[in-house]
Amino acid sequence: MNRIAILTGGGDAPGLNAVIRAVVKTAIGEYGWDVLGVRNGFDGFVSQGGVFPLSINEVRGILQRGGTILGTANRGNPFARKVMKDGVEIVEDTSQQVYDRIRSLGLDALIVVGGDGTLGIARDLHDIGVPVVGVPKTIDNDVSCTDFTFGFDTAVVTATEAIDKLHTTAESHHRVMVVELMGRDAGFITLYAGIAGGADVILIPEIPFRFEAVCAKVQHRIMRGSFFSIIAVAEGAHPLGGEQVVARQGDAVYIQRLGGISQQVADFVSLNCQVETRVTVLGHLQRGGSPTPFDRWLATRLGTAAVRAVANAELGKMVAMRGDNMVMVPLTEVLAQPKRVDIDGDAVRTARDLGISLGN
Repeated sequence: MNRIAILTGGGDAPGLNAVIRAVVKTAIGEYGWDVLGVRNGFDGFVSQGGVFPLSINEVRGILQRGGTILGTANRGNPFARKVMKDGVEIVEDTSQQVYDRIRSLGLDALIVVGGDGTLGIARDLHDIGVPVVGVPKTIDNDVSCTDFTFGFDTAVVTATEAIDKLHTTAESHHRVMVVELMGRDAGFITLYAGIAGGADVILIPEIPFRFEAVCAKVQHRIMRGSFFSIIAVAEGAHPLGGEQVVARQGDAVYIQRLGGISQQVADFVSLNCQVETRVTVLGHLQRGGSPTPFDRWLATRLGTAAVRAVANAELGKMVAMRGDNMVMVPLTEVLAQPKRVDIDGDAVRTARDLGISLGN
């Protein structure tokens, strides 16, 4: 074993640079391997200058930096890549080009850092003979078989701080503040930040809500003398019997973009509760900034464990956090079922015991 590469794919998340740093320092310092960086996800394998050497010098001072020095792409699926041919945009399979490029580079392993989409590509590449090791990354915390993904804690901190700030202006103006948070089909960010920030209503995708129940909670607070409320809404939340609100439809390359449910909730509350409402959509603020100490710690441990996995020839697997241990899980098992909030679990029960409305 003497040469590995690392790439970061999908949406960016705080802690990516910490993983890159850990992989480079461990591979070079502990094993004496060569390390290559791949720019902009899998696209780097088919782009000019997309692969370059990574040394200790390149990763100095990046532990606390957000983003990724390698760049990323959430549309870089080599099995379905949009390209222009004769002035027409088409979707083509470039996986063979990627495979050939990896073989020509003499890679003994490719460490792929990403969420379920990127890890799905890694599994498919492994199936055609590419030696891969996965590292789970997403602010949504929706990758199965691991307790947490790095980036999640930082996103929760950002969301909680926003809810804290909305409290003071909501109370001053006697308003209902509706804050929309990321997470796609998983409500972890909204549930954790909503509890930590003292939200009065938390709406998550796993529990379809009723508009009337949301309004009832707001009115109950008004009757008790609390003339303001905080409603935390996951972008993927939807009413009972209704659909998620889609800001942009998806296709063979682009995944659909969710967004807009918070405005619907605010409009209903404003009309039926006769209160003033305001909407705040945090959006990509949750992806940015310096990673929290926990995310740096988790990302670093995942990165070093990924290199150890390569050394032990544990390929086609993902590094996962289980309690205080790092374990290897086959990518097929990881991707068999997405991770969602357990609606019968302790976190949801905690919210209910606190009197927080979950809209149902």
